[in-house]
Amino acid sequence: MMRSLYEQDILLWVEETVSKLKAKDFESLDLDNLIEEVESLGISQKKELINRLIVLLEHLLKRLYVDLPYDYNGWERTIRTQRNNLQVLIKQVPSLKSRWESSFIDAWEIALKTVREEYSQISFPDHWPFSQELEAMLNNRFWEEN
Repeated sequence: MMRSLYEQDILLWVEETVSKLKAKDFESLDLDNLIEEVESLGISQKKELINRLIVLLEHLLKRLYVDLPYDYNGWERTIRTQRNNLQVLIKQVPSLKSRWESSFIDAWEIALKTVREEYSQISFPDHWPFSQELEAMLNNRFWEEN
């Protein structure tokens, strides 16, 4: 069976699809794959939000509860990087703000599990003890409040 252009060369498929859309040639569009690609765009944005939140929370937890001053600078650098990337992502995709709370809950569970496995001797809280609000998570130096 011959493979479709989508399966053979996705970049060429995208270029041809864009040309067909611009020409309003809707009849010859590969709708199944076009729908799949459009859906995946939204999914990838949601995944990026959760993945960046996981990394942010892991490093915040380490900075707050793991007494390894030698590592603080690296953890704080990662915190800044994730915060900056989250700000850019939310600026580019403002509708992700409406998913912040549910994404935070999912990310918290994963981040907590990860740091508990990495630092089994440390007692981490079951719930995030600070504000979960977007602005706080992107700006607050929680370790100075602790």
